[in-house]
Amino acid sequence: MIIIKTPQQIEKMHQAGILLASVHKELRKRIKPGVKTIELDQFVEDYLVQRGAYPEQKGYEGFPYSICASVNDEICHGFPSNRVLENGDIITVDMVVRIGDWLADSAWSYRVGQVSKEADDLLKVTKACLYEGIKKAQIGNRLGDIGHAVQSYAESRGYSVVREFVGHGIGQEMHEDPQVLHYGKEGRGLRIQEGMVFTIEPMINIGKADLTMDDNGWTARTLDGSLSAQYEHTLAITKDGPIILTDQGDEDE
Repeated sequence: MIIIKTPQQIEKMHQAGILLASVHKELRKRIKPGVKTIELDQFVEDYLVQRGAYPEQKGYEGFPYSICASVNDEICHGFPSNRVLENGDIITVDMVVRIGDWLADSAWSYRVGQVSKEADDLLKVTKACLYEGIKKAQIGNRLGDIGHAVQSYAESRGYSVVREFVGHGIGQEMHEDPQVLHYGKEGRGLRIQEGMVFTIEPMINIGKADLTMDDNGWTARTLDGSLSAQYEHTLAITKDGPIILTDQGDEDE
């Protein structure tokens, strides 16, 4: 069941989104060679708790951390650890923020020091895929229009789209209806309505889309060992177009 949000409820989610965006801005300053991913996790938890918010992922179905920290070939749900980031790595940090009863969700991929052209191009294309999808998040369009836009952009540039993980509705629960695929056909799927709030979060691989799961039961990584990146926003559908609730402003990389 899709839960349509009121403007007042969307504003509450926007407050969570503003705080989440501020965390990503702070992470830009902290992600560099020599930093351990567990240090990023602790920073995020402290930052949120000090501001009266909660890292919703922590404890979700047993997930033990405040963020997902996915490095290089890790597609998503990477565990923060004592792993030290090295020059040339890429890392995706994904988090869900709760303020009161309402949530916002956003992932962002970062360059660690100086990265290869191959890695840099991947991040640029993946970010563009997100915004191609957002352009289609209009009242009267269908969810397939979003997936088609993402898939077409990625594949036309020689990349592959991970299919096992999808965007989702969000509100008072982390995962609500509808599912938002990052592939598909135009004119297919559920019609987009005013008051929907959902994420678009394409995961794009340099190599093939196939994945494998780590023994921890959470972390997905590319089967061929190629690099993967992800960008995600939470957006609300309004008569004036989609509002990005987790907008970072200038969104520098």
